[in-house]
Amino acid sequence: MNKINKATDFQKYLKNQLSDKEFKKLYDEYGKQLKIAYQIIQLRKKQKITQLELAKKIGTTQSNIARMESGKQNFTVDILSKVAQALNKELKISIS
Repeated sequence: MNKINKATDFQKYLKNQLSDKEFKKLYDEYGKQLKIAYQIIQLRKKQKITQLELAKKIGTTQSNIARMESGKQNFTVDILSKVAQALNKELKISIS
């Protein structure tokens, strides 16, 4: 199965799952955290730095970076600011 079909199938699956109120509640709660985690992974890989290198830049451990990237750690504004600075990016936060 090619990537486009997989993505389409996942979107259909996700749309179906979001009709379940409990699933939607959890998705809304953790989906943003996973989105941030994915952005960190993509930026880090684009800059070709390891988790350990990123960890050293922000003053933490590689295991903390791994937890961030797996979506298993809550993000504070402080830690996101450090990550953004280490990756030469600007942190933008909005409430809408």
